[in-house]
Order: sequence, then C-alpha cells, then structure tokens
Amino acid sequence: MDKFSFLNAVHPSYIAELYEKYLQYPDSIEPSWRAFFQGYDFGSEAGSQEFFAPTESSTQPQEYDLGAICSDVIKEFQVIRLIDGYRTRGHFFTKTNPVRERRQYSPTLALENFGLTQDDLKAKFRAGEIIGLGETTLEEIIRHLEKIYCDSIGIEYMFIRNPEEIEWIQTKLNANDNQPDFSSQQKKHILKKLNEAVSFETFLHTKYVGQKRFSLEGGESLIPALDSLIENAAEKGVEEFVMGMAHRGRLSTLTNIFGKSAKDIFSEFDGKDYALDIFDGDVKYHLGWTSKRKTDSGKEINLNIAPNPSHLETVGAVVQGITRAKQDDHHKEEPSKVLPIIVHGDAAIAGQGLVYEIVQMAQLDGYKTGGTIHIVVNNQIGFTTNYLDARSSIYCTDVGKVTFSPILHVNADDVEAVVHAMLFALDFRMTFGRDVFIDLLGYRKYGHNEGDEPRFTQPKLYKAIARHSNPRDIYSKKLVAQGVIDENYTKQLEEEYKAKLEENLEDSRKEDKTTVTPFMQDEWEGYEYVKTETMMETVDTKIDLNKLDEIAEVITKLPKEKKFLSKINRLIEARHTMYFKDNKLDWAMGELLAYGSLLKEGHDVRMSGQDVERGTFSHRHAVIKVEDSEEEVVLLNELKGDQGDFYIYNSLLSEYGVVGFDYGYAMASPNTLTIWEAQFGDFSNGAQIMIDQYISAAEDKWKLQNGLVMLLPHGYEGQGAEHSSARMERYLQLCATDNMFVANVTTPANLFHILRRQLKTNYRKPLIIFTPKSLLRHPKVVSTKEEMANGSFQMVIDDPKAKASKIKTLVFVSGKFYYDLIEKREELKRDDVAFIRLEQLFPLPKDEIRKMLKKYKNADDVVWAQEEPKNMGAYSYLLMHLEEAKDFRICSRKMYAAPAAGSTVRSKARHAKVIENVFDKSMD
Repeated sequence: MDKFSFLNAVHPSYIAELYEKYLQYPDSIEPSWRAFFQGYDFGSEAGSQEFFAPTESSTQPQEYDLGAICSDVIKEFQVIRLIDGYRTRGHFFTKTNPVRERRQYSPTLALENFGLTQDDLKAKFRAGEIIGLGETTLEEIIRHLEKIYCDSIGIEYMFIRNPEEIEWIQTKLNANDNQPDFSSQQKKHILKKLNEAVSFETFLHTKYVGQKRFSLEGGESLIPALDSLIENAAEKGVEEFVMGMAHRGRLSTLTNIFGKSAKDIFSEFDGKDYALDIFDGDVKYHLGWTSKRKTDSGKEINLNIAPNPSHLETVGAVVQGITRAKQDDHHKEEPSKVLPIIVHGDAAIAGQGLVYEIVQMAQLDGYKTGGTIHIVVNNQIGFTTNYLDARSSIYCTDVGKVTFSPILHVNADDVEAVVHAMLFALDFRMTFGRDVFIDLLGYRKYGHNEGDEPRFTQPKLYKAIARHSNPRDIYSKKLVAQGVIDENYTKQLEEEYKAKLEENLEDSRKEDKTTVTPFMQDEWEGYEYVKTETMMETVDTKIDLNKLDEIAEVITKLPKEKKFLSKINRLIEARHTMYFKDNKLDWAMGELLAYGSLLKEGHDVRMSGQDVERGTFSHRHAVIKVEDSEEEVVLLNELKGDQGDFYIYNSLLSEYGVVGFDYGYAMASPNTLTIWEAQFGDFSNGAQIMIDQYISAAEDKWKLQNGLVMLLPHGYEGQGAEHSSARMERYLQLCATDNMFVANVTTPANLFHILRRQLKTNYRKPLIIFTPKSLLRHPKVVSTKEEMANGSFQMVIDDPKAKASKIKTLVFVSGKFYYDLIEKREELKRDDVAFIRLEQLFPLPKDEIRKMLKKYKNADDVVWAQEEPKNMGAYSYLLMHLEEAKDFRICSRKMYAAPAAGSTVRSKARHAKVIENVFDKSMD
C-alpha cells in the first residue's frame, strides 16, 4: 500500500488544520503528515511534478510519483493552500487605497502559484467547507476569498500563535464574507455622523481661512467609526473610554463624539484670552476633555480624551496609565469596563519609539489594560515625507505584530467597511483582552496644516486628491442607488448641521473670554489649585507612634511556615532590631514605613521602575521571594484592617513609556501615592519629553494637577558619567512659580515626611526626589521612630553641632555631599565651620536660608558646596532664585561636559579637592 494512501479518507478541513499547525510548529505534528507537507512544499518550490518527502532512515530526498497518491486529495490540498494563501497574503491585494496605486507584491494569488488552472474553476471541492461554504466550485471559493480578504478590508492575523484566536477570527471573517450588513436605519445614522465630520471641517475652512486645524478631510470615516465603537462597546458593558489622539481630526472628534460645544472651539479659534489667570493655556488641538454621554440605548458612559503635546505619541503612555488607574480604583473585578483607544498618525506610529514601548507593556502585570484599540489615521504622508521614506516596514502598523495583534487595513472611503472593521476590533478586544490595530487608509486633503502647500512636494498625489470626492458624497450616492435615501436627504442633513454651527458661532462671539474645562473633574473634586505660598506651608504628616509600631511589627517579620534565603532572614531580623531595640532606622525603613502609614490610612501606593521590587541597590526588598517556589511575599499588603493596596512592579526596560504610564496613573488617581524610580538618576533622560511636556508644564497648559513622585538616585561615588548625576540642573531649570517640588533629602525621617506630604494636602504637585546610593547603609544616615511619628518635613536642616558664635565659615550644601563634609570636619577637628542642609530646592525656602545667614552672622565666609561640576547641580539655579547667592563662594568641581570622570582615581581626586576647598578658601 502506498505510504500516503491514508489521505483518501481524510476530510479537507482536517488537512487544513494540520497544515496551519505545520506552518507554525512543524515538529508538533505526526511524522507522516509532516513528511507529506514537507514533500509537497518542496515540490511546489521546485516547480516539479514529482513529490519528495524525507524518510526516517535517510536524509536524502526520496522521490514519489504524484499519480500514486489520490489526485483528488492532492487537488483538495492545492485548494487548501490557495485558501491559506489568501489568509496569509490577501492583504497585499486589497482595494484599500483610495488615492494611490498599490505597490505590487510577488508572488500573487494567481491559480498557477498553487498548482491549479482555469480548468479547475468549475470543479467542486470539499475545501469550501473551511470558509463556511460547504462543497462548492473553485470559482465560488475564490469569489468568497476575494470578498473576505481582498476587498475594502485587508487583515493580517496568520502570524498569531493562539489557535483559539485564529479560529475566532476566521469564523468572524467567514460570516457574511467579512462584508458590512447594516440596516437602512443604521446606514442613515452612519451617514449622519459622516456628514457631521465633513460639514464641520468645511465650516471651519470657510470661517477661519488658513488657520491651523489639522483637519480630518480624507479620513472623515473615523467619526462614524468612533461613534459606532462607543455605542456598541457600551452595550458590551464598557462604562469608560480613555482616548489619546494626535492633532489630525481632534477638533472634529471633540465636537462630534465627545460633545464639546462648537461654541468653545470657535472661541479658541478667535484667539480669546482665558477666563482664569492661573494657567497659560495651550493651542486648541492639544486640549483634553471629559464628558458624559448617553448612548442611543440610554446607557450613560464617561468619555475622556487626554491632552497631549506635539510629541504626538507621548499621550499613548499617559492613556494607558489613566486606564489602569481607573481599572484599579473602580473596576478591579471587571477591568474590561474601561476601554483605551489611541488614534495615531501613520508617520508617528512607524517612527516613534514610544509606540514600541507601549506595545510591549500590553500584557505585563504592572501595565496591562485589557486590550487597546489602536486606530491609525493614515494620510500616507508625514508633513512632507512620503511613506516610502518614513519607514522600512511594509505597513506603518507592523509594530502590532510584536504582540501578535490582529491588524486590519481599511479603505477610509468605504465608511461601512470602516465601521465594520471597528466592530470587529471591539469584539476581539472584549473576547480576548488584547490589542487590535486598524490602519485607516485615507489621505490628507490639504498640507500638514491648512496654510501649507502640499503640491511643493507631492504634486502628482495632490492632483489626484483635488479630483477626489469626499467620503460622505461617495456614501450618499451609494445609499441613493440602494434606495435608502433620496437625492435631497444629505443636503438637508448638511443644512441642519451647519445652521447649528452658525448659531454656536454667533453665541461664541458674544463672549470676551474662553474657558478650559478641567480634565477628569470628577476624580479631582475637592482638590485646589495653589500657588507657591501654600506649597511652603508646613503640612501635618504626623502619625500615632502606636500605629507606627504596628506597621513596623508586620514589615519586620517573615511568615514562619515559609523558607527564605538566609540573607533575607538576617535582613528582616535586622529591621526588627533597628526599630524595636536600637531605634536607629535606615533609609529603607523610613521609606517602607512611609508607605505602610499611608496604606493604613486607606491610600493606595503604586511604585514601578526597573528592579524596584528589590531595589537597584538591594535596599528595599518590598517583594520577598520564597526560596524554593519563588512565591512572592509582600509584607506591606499584610497590614490588615481597611488598608489600601500596595502595588509594586519591576518595569520593562523603558523610561519614556513607563514614566508616561505612571504619570497617567497619578493623573487619574490623585488619592494614590504613585512613584517611578529610575535605576540611576540620569536614566530619566530617556523620559525627557514626558518631563518637559507633562510633568513640568501640564498645570500651566492644561489645568492638570499631578502628584507623581520621581525617585532619582544621585551621588558621586566614582561610578562614572552615567551613574553619578541625576541632572538636577535640568529639573531646577524647569521649575517656575508653583509647578512642582524638587528635594534632595538626607535623612530617613525627612524622606518619610516628604512622601506623606504628597497625599496630606488638598492639592497635587509632581515631586522630584534625588535619592542616595552610598547613604542607603551609611551609619550616620539614621532617624528615630519618634522623628517619624512626631516630626514634619524640614526644608532646611540646621547644623546640630555648630555654635553660632564660633562659626567663621557657613556652608550651604544639599544631599549626600553633607556626609562627606562632616566626616572631613571631624578629621580636621574644626569647630568653626557649620553645614546647613538645603533639603528642598524648589520652591526655594528663602526665608529659612536668610534665617541661617542671620543666625551665623559672624561667618565671614559663606559657601555653596556641591559635588557636581560648577555648570551642573544647583549653583546656577541659586544664582537665579536667591539674591544673596551671588556673594557665596562656590566650591565645586570645575566646569565639565560630562557629569563625572570615568576613572575612579580621577573622580576621587576631584572630589577630595572640592572638600579641601570648602575648608581652605585659599585654594580658590
């Protein structure tokens, strides 16, 4: 009997299933099937009519005559491979581009590429059952495959590794041949939203000639698609939407989806001043918005569109953080009730590295949000750069393949296909909790902004665009032809909508000033905007000592029934001893007690960053692993009672994305202490856009408060240029009026109180803390539990050993350098030098500094001492903010381009020289 005679009894759908498995995991299938597929593929690639398959006993190919195998089965298999070809490559041959000729791809889906001919078209094949047709002709199979894979929607999904997801997608696509099937009423609603999108843009184009608006013209089908997404998601249980989007189409989305009054948008176009003077405002297409909307079925949903800067993809990370905070705070049991949507530009999604960071977060415990719907408004051009110069990948959405997310490419002119694709994406997200990408292929009617001339760089393309009908008119003609509407229907829709816009415009021009509605106002009820004077007030951060004892008892004892590393046992025992016997608490205890105290008071605490669970310098150990099982023990979640949740996550190796995420989290959860810690302080430079655009400026631009804490390890211990400086000069340069706190604390107690202060005020400001490395275990860096329980944050710390009458040299210093200096003072036995620690750098405690100057009035030598080079650190900041600083003697390293020397010997020599200079001004 022939080796492959078993094929005669096999159903084609079974062969298809095995073949798909073979393509992804060839070693997972039974050897005889593997031999068959290998041989067939070999024969196909060789263009041969002979069939080759390796045998178990030989590595040499063994020849088989195709005629020896049932020809019907071979034909069925050839049709299966054709179906697989459409599934895998059909997206290359779609009708998805409204204004350009598609690039040509090879091989095509021609019959001969699958061993079939025109003579086979009328033959019937059971392989039709694979796409839901039953036994039918090859001609009919191809007709259906063309409709499913090569019409207005192209889909990429065969790279997905989960068979359940592939089967779900194929079932979904086979239903109705992946074609829209809307009722007449639904079609009229789609047309209504499409008309709003088109009419809004033409109205603005007429009333505000040449003004930037980043119009949606060429991609107007986004509006009915978003409308349908929101309506249908609400029916599936979604209660909140968090959206981030770039400029293009933002104004239309705000008005036609989020319900922002057109009157307010017109006020922004008219360039009016703002009604409030506590912030500077921003350009209209950067602003955020929060609103409630009732769906057609009467469900109330919450809509949020986050403000974003011109760094277009930055908002994506913020959206993910906002979403996760809402899930943690309000929907912990059903996180799918909050749906993140990110609208990208094609050039940005392909070119901005942040997108990759966000995609890599999608399934991580600390950052997952249950699936994001990514929509690309694909203009096929970035400013003036053609797509061929904008990326190496075929599609701008290829980043989605990193996480095996399905990707749909849709013709933006076919509005029903766009809505259909959006509903597919929603169903996938709600079923599997994973990301989906929709590539909305359209065009940009004008230049990058409406004052730009696109024909300078794309004359041929823009000739085609000038002749091209808008999506509403294309759809209107289609509905007239179908008898759904008459010739006047669309014109009437347009007139009614534009009449409303005219009314809004008239109302707008009656007002002198414009207002900006706060973003997520419900989350921020009861919080106030404050100025510097309030930030300088002492905040009550005390805690009852008995409660502190209870917290310490829990976090200094390991469960006895579990086995831990001996080092961990000693560490936790040492913490128990330092608290209950020695009363000398180190940095880690001060930090953990701060978290514990807030948790006991009902606050949540979230911390993320690279290796934060243990801590880069092995000081924190907030998560402890059981030795044998690696089970995680988090003592801060064992405080009992009505405590908050302690979330701590080792992050992916990202700064930009993770800082953005945690900033978004803090934005949506002001009652949570949200912390991001850098592995080394200057690693935060990878997140510089977040720091510049959000952390330092968002309250001024967007009325956004935020209490994010950034812990940045800083200190000169001879570890080289990238492991010394947290670049405090950059943060201090960004400080102005009342935008954030910056501190460089030196005691565990002060750390304890500054962390508690973040949540003990009725306002929120970002907090930048330069934290130590070598001081984490320094014998002098200790505090008592009484200092924590009964103290408060000290912006300036006086010298506890100095007698004012004896002091000749008064030294102001910040951070770890203080301990280096007092060690030298002890060595020299000098009692004429006092060291004043500047713990809070911004807002600068000028009054307290001046009190110190007055107290030590006998000093004829006043010094600012820093371990950083003169052009770095806080020196230039002090010169700007403190008049007296111009008379200070500066003791620092010389000016350098690099933050620190790479040589340990050289670094120590420079450090020692600065210390000597403090005590001997003749060295200046």
